[in-house]
Amino acid sequence: MLAEAGVERATALALVYDDDETNIRAALTARRLNPRLRLVLRLYNRRLGQHIEELLDQTAALAIGDGTGPDSGPGGRAGAGAGGGEGSTTVLSDADTAAPALAATALVGTSKVVDTDGILLRAVERDPPRPGEVADPGLCTLALLSATSNDPAGADGSENSGAQGPQLLPDAAAVRAATGRGTVVLEQVSYSGPSLPAGRAGVPAFGELFSRRLRWSLAGLGACVVALAVALMVVTGDHPLHATYVTLLDLFSINEPAHNKDSGRQILQLLSGFVGLLLLPVLLAAVLEALGTFRSASALRKPPRGLGGHVVLLGLGKIGTRVLTRLREMNIPVVCVEADPEARGMATARRLRVPVVLGDVTQEGVLEAAKIHRAHSLLALTSVDTTNLEAVLYARSVRSRLRVVLRLYDDDFATAVYRTLRAAHPFALTRSRSVTHLAAPSFAGAMMGRQILGAIPVERRVLLFAAVRVAGHPQLEGKTVGEAFRAGAWRVLALEVADGVLDGERAGGADPEGAAGRGSRLVWELPDTYVLRGSDRVVLAATRRGLAELLGRRARRGADV
Repeated sequence: MLAEAGVERATALALVYDDDETNIRAALTARRLNPRLRLVLRLYNRRLGQHIEELLDQTAALAIGDGTGPDSGPGGRAGAGAGGGEGSTTVLSDADTAAPALAATALVGTSKVVDTDGILLRAVERDPPRPGEVADPGLCTLALLSATSNDPAGADGSENSGAQGPQLLPDAAAVRAATGRGTVVLEQVSYSGPSLPAGRAGVPAFGELFSRRLRWSLAGLGACVVALAVALMVVTGDHPLHATYVTLLDLFSINEPAHNKDSGRQILQLLSGFVGLLLLPVLLAAVLEALGTFRSASALRKPPRGLGGHVVLLGLGKIGTRVLTRLREMNIPVVCVEADPEARGMATARRLRVPVVLGDVTQEGVLEAAKIHRAHSLLALTSVDTTNLEAVLYARSVRSRLRVVLRLYDDDFATAVYRTLRAAHPFALTRSRSVTHLAAPSFAGAMMGRQILGAIPVERRVLLFAAVRVAGHPQLEGKTVGEAFRAGAWRVLALEVADGVLDGERAGGADPEGAAGRGSRLVWELPDTYVLRGSDRVVLAATRRGLAELLGRRARRGADV
């Protein structure tokens, strides 16, 4: 079947079956038929995907080096089917590719995000600035919208949005001259709200060891011991340390009876013995509670009291698990709701110490247990569309302005639900997302090359983000960042450094952590005077035509992709 589809002459092949085994078998066959074929596989298992990627790349390298490929000419030179494929293999998961967009949508209300070195970047549409105002360019201005001040960036590039179309990657002069036009700027997705208390995995905080009632009991007994020691010091005139020592001996019933002492000393000894009797069950209860707390440390946590501003995540399947991991990487508090105690993501929730409410989300009281009335947003990511819709509708009845994101498989159904919810709740943010729709750009970009990081739509056009090695590209190598910028084609955004430290002399005083790359290996906001070297690896934004020109590729008509 692959041979009939023309795999031997194709440039790229995407295998997106739901079954991992089917995709692997097809990939092995396709690599044998065409070693230079660029393969994109859909696999959920990350570890297996890494091994398969290494295996297929090694197979392609050996076949190309030996010149044994079916399209190889003399000396192993590829024929028409090479097309820049070079036998690369990219393994993707729809859960991994959709998770950043879903997490960003719950946080900032947009799915136009790109994941670069663990940092989420979003494209933000901004209305034209008012007279006298200076627009914040963010990390950089990606595009000038066709929208005018009369139709501000809300028509998604409709025919009424102005005479001019969107202008991608404008230069500084074009941005200054574009009065009355909306812009698309690049920003980092960040979170500044409250976070769940941090703690080491499996080690509960001291306050979680004992219940409040037990802590009050211990405090009361401690106060009694102090009072008895003070009273003994007053009655006998002993030193405070000695009086405390004698009181503890009486408390544990290991002191000699005070039958030859005065009545005050005898009364204090009796009281100390009585307090000692009360102390024994309290200490036993403390030991049992501590043991129970440590035993349940690996169990599911309950939402803490007073929690607010968190994200309620429904469903811990393969999509929900990836989104949960992404949210916790950004230190965002999450409360999960799952009906199946053996769900795929339960182990991840335990490891990350994320509170989980076990129960059917359609039943009364489950969302209330997840503190939905104080939540920042709701992510409904179960595999059943009607369950997600029912949960969102109920959550909106509890809190009308709650930000909701629901996963719907059918795109038409998702659009209809979005429009209805937006009309019913105009002041609340509603997003309906299809995982296949969110993942499709990543798979399509990977077919263009492994260096594609993501794509962001701008009205009816698209901007690509790619990681490119400077060596071999005369448009970049040896040129400054300002000289390498070509308006409307490509623009260097960041520089990847090996150890997170950039040569200060060459960077012109740039912050080695970068404005948005704090804690990462990317340096953002590079000065225009920075000279790009062949060993550098940069992240750039480009149009499709500009990226094809930069990489030296031309679309080949009739290619089987």
